[in-house]
Amino acid sequence: MLIKNVHIQNDHQTSDVQIENGKFVKIAPTIEAIADEKVIDATDKLMLPPFVDPHVHLDATQTAGDPEWNQTGTLFDGIRIWSERKKKLTVEDVKSRAKKAIKIQVANGIQFIRSHVDVTDPDLTALKALIEVREEIKDQVELQLVAFPQEGILSFPHGKELMTQAADLGVDVIGGIPHFEFTHEYAVESLKFLMKLAEQKSKLVDVHCDEIDDPQSRSLETLATLALESGMGDKVTASHTTAMGSYNDAYTYKLFRLLKMSHINFIANPLVNTNLGGRFDTYPKRRGMTRVKELKEDGINVAFGEDDLKDPWYPMGNGNMLDPVEMGIHVGHLMGYDDIMNSYQFVTTNAAKAMHVTDHYGIEVGKPANCIIMNNNNFYNALNERSEILYSIHKGEVLVETAPKTVHNHFKG
Repeated sequence: MLIKNVHIQNDHQTSDVQIENGKFVKIAPTIEAIADEKVIDATDKLMLPPFVDPHVHLDATQTAGDPEWNQTGTLFDGIRIWSERKKKLTVEDVKSRAKKAIKIQVANGIQFIRSHVDVTDPDLTALKALIEVREEIKDQVELQLVAFPQEGILSFPHGKELMTQAADLGVDVIGGIPHFEFTHEYAVESLKFLMKLAEQKSKLVDVHCDEIDDPQSRSLETLATLALESGMGDKVTASHTTAMGSYNDAYTYKLFRLLKMSHINFIANPLVNTNLGGRFDTYPKRRGMTRVKELKEDGINVAFGEDDLKDPWYPMGNGNMLDPVEMGIHVGHLMGYDDIMNSYQFVTTNAAKAMHVTDHYGIEVGKPANCIIMNNNNFYNALNERSEILYSIHKGEVLVETAPKTVHNHFKG
């Protein structure tokens, strides 16, 4: 396959990209096509690495309104409603909903996904279902699974045992939710437990950390210290960290030194963080998102996830990573031209780094030929105009092909 005249990651100059045996083999200003080679004319189009959704909940997707709608919009009502819905989970139910969501994501250029899976279920039904899905889609989408204790590790009966079972069943990542544990002491103990489990089982870590507006919720300092002292470093991710938006600046200044030393990753979920955050405020209302701009400016890796697709925590969601990007740059005051132009990195390279897949991710000679081609010449224009994913190419094969939209405008003004 030969892709002609494409702008690679906002490059003003165009390049030709040649793919053979599922890998990028040559990138140059001009490449001549070989006999019978498929040629894609990408003149004035944008090539990016594929979109990555590093934080989603595929076990709960497509359940909004079942058994009831979350009318208060709070995190805690979402957990309560999900606790009821998960009582009727079956393997077939989870697989059907998850595959429906993944199909939507793939159509929007996503090829790498990290899904949290609730393991506060004695039967681990959702986890077993998603392990099957992971195997069934592995040739087209890379799916990581996180053992996520939605109702706590110490605060849920046999929570530690369920986490260990999940690790043994074959999750890729160990999770946690310290801010939902009954006490601060439980929160700290849960973090120590999950970090030790991840080390023992050679897993990555991704913790729902301080997903609350409470400025006294400070599990992040414990997680970062454990990452530093254990040497796990960038194998650890802190998701949400919305309480950081309520920390005072003096404490945050001290905290950032630790965060940089620890090398942990951060994942914000702008759509859902903004929906759930500030729900107990009158005015002024908090925005509900962590300090993305400050983390980025300090050289700390930050990515964006979609988090929820039509479930008890978020009634919307269409698997399009342009949505969290647009919300994130607005809420985070990242609206300079350069900020907007490079904001694709939150859902591509930064997200791939958090998922630890950079060894086989990126538009480089020798790496798997995974990429998307958008119907515009740079990301500033593509985001503004919600440009189509013309091609999603995975290991050299076209996964998705979309015809450019045609608009017949009869305006006579």
